[in-house]
Amino acid sequence: MSLRIYNTLSRALADFSPMEAGHVRMYVCGITVYDMCHVGHARSNVAFDVVQRWLKASGYKVTHIRNITDIDDKIIKRAVENGETIRQLTDRMIQAMHEDFDALGIARPTAEPRATEFVPQMLSMIGKLEDKGLAYRTPQGDVNYAVRKFPGYGKLSGKSLDELHAGERVAVLDGKDDPLDFVLWKGAKTSEPADVKWDSAFGPGRPGWHIECSAMACQLLGNSFDIHGGGADLQFPHHENEIAQSEGATGQPFSKFWMHNGFINVDNEKMSKSLGNFFTIREVLKTFDAETLRFFLVRSHYRTPLNYSDVHLNDARGGLKRLYTALQAVAPVNAPMDWANPYAARFKAAMDEDFGTPEAVAVLFDLAGEVNRSKSADQAGLLKALGGVLGLLQTDPQTYLQAGAGLDEAAIQAHIQARADAKAAKNYAEADRIRKLLLAQGIVLKDAASGTTWEAAQ
Repeated sequence: MSLRIYNTLSRALADFSPMEAGHVRMYVCGITVYDMCHVGHARSNVAFDVVQRWLKASGYKVTHIRNITDIDDKIIKRAVENGETIRQLTDRMIQAMHEDFDALGIARPTAEPRATEFVPQMLSMIGKLEDKGLAYRTPQGDVNYAVRKFPGYGKLSGKSLDELHAGERVAVLDGKDDPLDFVLWKGAKTSEPADVKWDSAFGPGRPGWHIECSAMACQLLGNSFDIHGGGADLQFPHHENEIAQSEGATGQPFSKFWMHNGFINVDNEKMSKSLGNFFTIREVLKTFDAETLRFFLVRSHYRTPLNYSDVHLNDARGGLKRLYTALQAVAPVNAPMDWANPYAARFKAAMDEDFGTPEAVAVLFDLAGEVNRSKSADQAGLLKALGGVLGLLQTDPQTYLQAGAGLDEAAIQAHIQARADAKAAKNYAEADRIRKLLLAQGIVLKDAASGTTWEAAQ
């Protein structure tokens, strides 16, 4: 069975083969680095880490580009609020991002371009669009994309221009010919810091968000490449606009396959900074180890919405412990992957069907059961090797299980006291957070008139 991938562009599963035999070129939209990464960012980046791992396990060379947006309205606003330069803020956030992603076992991409390093390429692309009549200048110093002049606009989102226009409630402002038109180049404003302004043939200013990815992808992967990925929230307008810009400028198809991961939800709402319902990766790692968080993300299919809660993470930790317990009982033997093995064959079939990690994880549990029954070192080796394809089960089992043994008495009592202090201060939200944190560690609190006691969860 060959690899099949769900292509958002065609809205169907399709057999995958790269444009260049044996070599996959993949671009994934990265982080806008103005704040700490949250679990939604972890979901997307773990998903595409698994994609590139499986492609490599399938024998492909992979060129994986993951950009960094280091110039943006939110970045400018945050830097001004902090009293620091754009570069100081973005360098600090990029370092924090790398630390978080490294902890989660997310492999570094082949290249990680920063938008500010590719402004000349962006200006060149904007110039081509203007020459072709797809871009126009405004009196305010902006350059906009003329959406209605690109015949294929809407093909990724599956919406016609009239449908998109019907949903548009923003009046034509700032010199736009049409509300759907979007900015390619933002004219400089006197209120903005000097370090966000570049000279250009269009006047001083800075690039719009969408043009950044088009220019970087085309420069590093060519005008056409195999896979473009990102979160479902980027499908429209960001990826739709990338297609319009790139194909408008080059006249060639942009990406062969478009892949989009589902949202992380909290109380049935998408986790996002704008809604204020997000948990940073670092906040989660104060309670759960990084591999548990990765396992929580991997055991759901990348395209499905995923509900976040401590209960689900605690369940993931229990499942991961069961897998490590099998490896602790039987020392694994390192051997080349045998895809003819029935367990390996089932794993491969699952991953070849649009990276079906839920079914692949089910194979791991079945194989762990076999290891427990047969005490086979070869099967234990296969369990570890298949786990490694998903970025799991590579820690020494005894080390992992001891580290996950839970809090000691002193730490539990310190949390109980902190909760009592929070309740005394009428900070009930903090008190409830501490209770949930302990519950996630398998500690159940019992409140009584004589004080608070604890017991291990059953």
